Amino acid sequence: MSNRLAAETSPYLHQHRDNPVDWYPWGDEAFAQARTEDKPIFLSVGYSSCHWCHVMAHESFEDPATAEIMNRLFVNVKVDREERPDVDAVYMQAVQALTGQGGWPMSVWLTPDGRPFYGGTYFPDQDRHGMPAFAKVCEVVAQAWDDQRDDVEGQAAKLTEAIDERVLRPSTSDGLDAATLAAAAHNAGAGFDRQWGGFGRAPKFPQAMTIDFLCRELVRTDAPEIREMITTSLDAMAAGGIHDQLGGGFARYSTDETWLVPHFEKMLYDNALLTRAYTHGYLVTGDVRYRSVVEDIVGYVLTDLADPAGGFYAAEDADSEGVEGKFYLWSPQEIGEICGADADEVMRYYGVTATPNFVDPHTNFAGSILHVAVRNEPEPPAVARHRPALLARRARRVRPSRDDKVLLGWNSLFVAALAEAAAALDRDDWMLAARTNATFLLAELRGSDGRFRRSWRAPYLAYAEDYGALLEALLTLTELDDIAWLADARAVADDLLHLFFDRDGGGFYTTGHDAEPLVVRPKDIFDNATPSANALAANGLLRLSALTGDERYAAPAVALLEMLVGPMTSHPTGFAYLLGALERQVLTPIETVIVGEPSDPRTRALRSEVVGRLVPASVTLVASGADETIPLLTDRPAREVPTAYVCEHYACREPVTTPVGLRAQLDAVLRDRKG
Repeated sequence: MSNRLAAETSPYLHQHRDNPVDWYPWGDEAFAQARTEDKPIFLSVGYSSCHWCHVMAHESFEDPATAEIMNRLFVNVKVDREERPDVDAVYMQAVQALTGQGGWPMSVWLTPDGRPFYGGTYFPDQDRHGMPAFAKVCEVVAQAWDDQRDDVEGQAAKLTEAIDERVLRPSTSDGLDAATLAAAAHNAGAGFDRQWGGFGRAPKFPQAMTIDFLCRELVRTDAPEIREMITTSLDAMAAGGIHDQLGGGFARYSTDETWLVPHFEKMLYDNALLTRAYTHGYLVTGDVRYRSVVEDIVGYVLTDLADPAGGFYAAEDADSEGVEGKFYLWSPQEIGEICGADADEVMRYYGVTATPNFVDPHTNFAGSILHVAVRNEPEPPAVARHRPALLARRARRVRPSRDDKVLLGWNSLFVAALAEAAAALDRDDWMLAARTNATFLLAELRGSDGRFRRSWRAPYLAYAEDYGALLEALLTLTELDDIAWLADARAVADDLLHLFFDRDGGGFYTTGHDAEPLVVRPKDIFDNATPSANALAANGLLRLSALTGDERYAAPAVALLEMLVGPMTSHPTGFAYLLGALERQVLTPIETVIVGEPSDPRTRALRSEVVGRLVPASVTLVASGADETIPLLTDRPAREVPTAYVCEHYACREPVTTPVGLRAQLDAVLRDRKG
């Protein structure tokens, strides 16, 4: 018999609807029941494609004996972190304060009024590797609740205070300047792995936002050490098992330093951010192998994550048939059957040997993860011939389940990356896909009250992250597709300021003033798997100010930068996206305006000169004529020939009408920045 989760919209919650655990969704009913029964709440937070969430579910939540303990001792609440990032953020801070680390599944015990007093992440079903068994932890927590209530209440008060202290507070700085960018790039280099690329030790995450920041720094400095960080990282990831060599796209992260063994879940946001990083890698280096990776990622998302209605799904699972990575693993025998006389060459290229390079620790199922054994080796003809057959054979396997949530923020990240890749690679079909998705988001994820929702077909109000990402997507479309998107961007920015801006303390709250109150009202300031809400807001508002000349959009972003300039410098990988906003504030802005019918081939040729390079801290507009409401288009009527204007803080050079002339002016302004 299904529990209360059967009525929920989340695929993750549906995975637990047949558990013997008497799960509640997050809400008033659960807290009222906890107060009535004077029981702690056990809060379990995860997401549908999380491998270790599945492990804990199989070991504990599907076990009748463990479920009996949970049901007797607690009111049990299950939360999808992707639908409720606010709940996840608050209690993740508590777990990090308790244990020094975080992750999913997240396991937290709360008082009936929602204050955390104990927590951790994954607990095994038996004592293992220094971790206590989950059932044993439940018994100890319940005993403390019954026998040491004052101590529990004291711990809850301390933890709640610790969470509240982590909320962004007003501060002052010594000012904003370009030296911060150089210092941040230097500090990023301190964690760089010169052999395998990436930053930090295993497990390794792609750090796409850091690579993107370094791409812009390369334009500004031409520093060879920055080029090395970019190319080594992009090349090693593209060659690794984290990259699906047949079907395209990237897995969430690598468990090892060489990018070979991933946790196999594929997330929309990772592939959005990596699309942008590889697009910018292509623009700053000219290496066509990065263009190929962009085509590979976009092809994967448009094929495997697209909903017919126009949205993009959240993720694909790590497991299939109960085995981690089974869908992606190969044996020499299977490749031999498919590739025949070419099998040895195919296996050599993909690093497949008689000894598997991956074994699922829970089932002992073994196989080889395909990877490019010799980094940057061109694909041999034999591999190119047989890739379709390998992909067709894989398609006959049981595919990992898809999480079909359509999330506003994640879709917006992909729209922005897709539109930029479409312009840079001259793919009108991709621009159409970006346009279609943005139209879908504006129509389907906005309620009749005008308020955006976090998830399609779910009731949760959108967060600052969603509004900030949507603002960035609409501005990218304004610059690269059609100036008509600017009206929607203004409306989203106005709502972002109205709903989320902290007028007293600065920065943006995660939740709107109309949202359900939690034990604290969090502010998302650190980049994690996705850009922080504050970084998205700051970038978007500064871009909008540059496009419209309206300084009321810039002021909150500048104040935020002044509050965070110190942490940005010392911890650049935690603020990589916000460094883009800092660039817009401290570098002389470059504005490129092209006046001409957008469909005119001569207009498109001028536009190609702009979108075919990376110009940091810039904005671009293409319009058919003057518009007195937009300063960049004031006194710029249509002329007989499409014309480009290159401006710096609204002071423009002589107009040019040829791609060669425009290229020369852009080269000149970028040289001036280096000087």
